[in-house]
Amino acid sequence: MAYRITLIPGDGTGPELVDATRRVLEATGVEFDWDIQEAGADVMDKYGTPLPDQVIDSIRSNKVALKGPITTPIGTGFRSVNVAIRKILDLYANLRPARSMEGIPVCHEGLDLVVVRENTEGLYAGIEHDVIPDEAAESIRIITRRASERVVRFAFEYARANGRRKVTAVHKANILKATDGLFLRVAEQVAADYPDIEFNDRIVDNMTMQLVQRPHEYDVLVLPNLYGDIVSDLCSGLVGGLGVAPGANIGAELAVFEPVHGSAPKYAGKNKVNPTATILSGSLMLRHLGESEAADRVDAAVAKVISEGRSVTYDLKPTRDDPTAVGTREMADAIISAL
Repeated sequence: MAYRITLIPGDGTGPELVDATRRVLEATGVEFDWDIQEAGADVMDKYGTPLPDQVIDSIRSNKVALKGPITTPIGTGFRSVNVAIRKILDLYANLRPARSMEGIPVCHEGLDLVVVRENTEGLYAGIEHDVIPDEAAESIRIITRRASERVVRFAFEYARANGRRKVTAVHKANILKATDGLFLRVAEQVAADYPDIEFNDRIVDNMTMQLVQRPHEYDVLVLPNLYGDIVSDLCSGLVGGLGVAPGANIGAELAVFEPVHGSAPKYAGKNKVNPTATILSGSLMLRHLGESEAADRVDAAVAKVISEGRSVTYDLKPTRDDPTAVGTREMADAIISAL
């Protein structure tokens, strides 16, 4: 039976990346029934909003979505569609694996980290207002026991289900004693329920230094929203950048899978951008659906194509002006052949 999946192409380069990923996923032999939904800057004129109601309705109905990148204006304009989807659907856990691959130069070989980020509250939630226009603004940071407990428990359950050895809670409880203090206390209490998994904690600034110096000491990291946004990008940088970084937003019943990089509108329609992050997000979706064998095949095919270094986009070549670089479609074709 085919899986009914909400498919959101997004804007900018999103449609090209999603098309490449759809073809790779279909090539595994797993059957899909795609429910295509429009969202993003490109549909503002049509719907008067970048996030039409029918998109949310589709995800609620189908339970699972695969989404391309969507533009978020800086400073002005509509708020992030990505943040809105997470909040409306209560997708409280953001999952960001960071695994190094042969063929991508990195400072530390053999990295395999997972960042679990709380997705619904904290400073990143954007509860803010002007106090004095153009002179002073205020942002409100709320941390709750409920949100902290469920995301930390998600991290431990993920660690246990995937044979991970350690969970590290990341915080700034030495200074933010009320908010981050609550997050840390809850993490310590939840950790007591998982004696089979090692637990420790790190102050966030020290954590970023240690990830650069000795990342192999860490396994699963769990963090409040804003710290998770920053540290997950750092971990992506350790393994090659956002172009190879998949992501998932998971709630109690619903899940949305998406690359974490931007929409790169200047490259839209040019068949140029790297599809790896979107394809690997599709692999995370396969695992969520219970199709682990197909996910393993996708991961192996991506790794093979990148390690060979022939049919890859310009950003995966030794120099960005390498004339042998291929386009988005051609790299997807190579991955399909490698399946």
